Amino acid sequence: MKIFLGVPVLAFAVYFLASSATPPEAPIGFDNKTNGMVDDATHAVDQDKFDEVEQVSDGLGPLYNAQSCRECHQSPTSGASSQVPELRVGHRGPHGKFENPEIPIAHGTEIIKGRSLVNDRAICPSAAFPATEIQERVPDAENIHTFRVSLSLLGDGFVEAVSDQTFVGLAKEQCDKSHHKICGQVLYVPVVEAPGHTAVGRFGWKDQQASLLSFAADAYLNEMGITSRLQPDEVTNLCNTVTEPNDRPGSDGLSDIDHFARFIRATKAPARDAQLAQTPKARQGLELFTKIGCIECHVETLTTSPANTNINGGTFAIPTALGAMQFHPYGDFLLHDVGTGDGVVQSMTEHYGKRMYSITWKNLSIPAFESTANKIRTAPLWGVRLHSRLMHDGESHTLLDAILRHKGEAEHITEKFEKLKSSEKEALLEFLRSL
Repeated sequence: MKIFLGVPVLAFAVYFLASSATPPEAPIGFDNKTNGMVDDATHAVDQDKFDEVEQVSDGLGPLYNAQSCRECHQSPTSGASSQVPELRVGHRGPHGKFENPEIPIAHGTEIIKGRSLVNDRAICPSAAFPATEIQERVPDAENIHTFRVSLSLLGDGFVEAVSDQTFVGLAKEQCDKSHHKICGQVLYVPVVEAPGHTAVGRFGWKDQQASLLSFAADAYLNEMGITSRLQPDEVTNLCNTVTEPNDRPGSDGLSDIDHFARFIRATKAPARDAQLAQTPKARQGLELFTKIGCIECHVETLTTSPANTNINGGTFAIPTALGAMQFHPYGDFLLHDVGTGDGVVQSMTEHYGKRMYSITWKNLSIPAFESTANKIRTAPLWGVRLHSRLMHDGESHTLLDAILRHKGEAEHITEKFEKLKSSEKEALLEFLRSL
């Protein structure tokens, strides 16, 4: 694989359109209605695909975690987050760098390599394969373990429509303003549907995807074991009986991953608790949230690129419903070391397919990927009031605990929080409860 280094750094941040007018607000809600990108009937068809329970005859497995997208993205509605975690493991090699695990299956006759994900389920032993046991078990040698909870996908169409330059500019301004105490990392990742093209990663806990179509194909293979035109290779062929790729176009010319991506793009952004947000206590909490510096990473407002802007290597044009809109994720979608990193570096073949090494990817840097081991994408706080398990591993069960876990780049912010009066801390927490 040929890799071109040297990503150009822009000297400015693009947060808003070059217009004096305030951009319109992105639609919000949990009502399963479209944000306007498609009509409600089309959105309902796409949601049916998102909710559909896959069977072995559809290509499920052989190794998998779930039988539908909704299984991991369902609270309070399809596309949102859930309590479902996934397991990732690995180890450090002789030079201290993260290495993917080697997991034997079928009594050691096959070794699963090239991915940090460990699937919890398998389709055999079965009546057809009574003696084939492929369940993954973590070897003792793999001593790096972490869980990652499922992320909400609601509003991610707006996130996808934010320009790369906005994130580059945000990272630079953030670093300059904090005198290098807070420096979010911009990671350029492959756009799988546009071979050779990269874009700024923004989806997944490690920013491993920039495109929602790439994200959908990644999840379809690695979470459900279903191959597609973008991810055509099974993790294992043991017990496999369905022709590849499993995901084929329907009568409308779209395959499942196309429906998944369109569904996510057409979702509304998570809505705030409107009543709580207007209380004096929550308003004071926002002021304190901003004053002590939480807002540096949990950025309140972002603006999408204009309609008809081509993104994802020219494969997708931003529709009118997503173009030039402002939304409020309370997140910068950048990678940071806040002391909770799990030591895992995302696998190229797992997320971009076994063929990725035969492609020349512009602006792809292996050292940049390796530097992410102890970094995690800033969790956007929109909808956080609906989550019972917080942080990337779900190990924080209260908002207070999640705040106090912030160290590393955020340690000086945590110290400022701890110096607040009890009433001020409660006001800040009340603000978070309104999101």
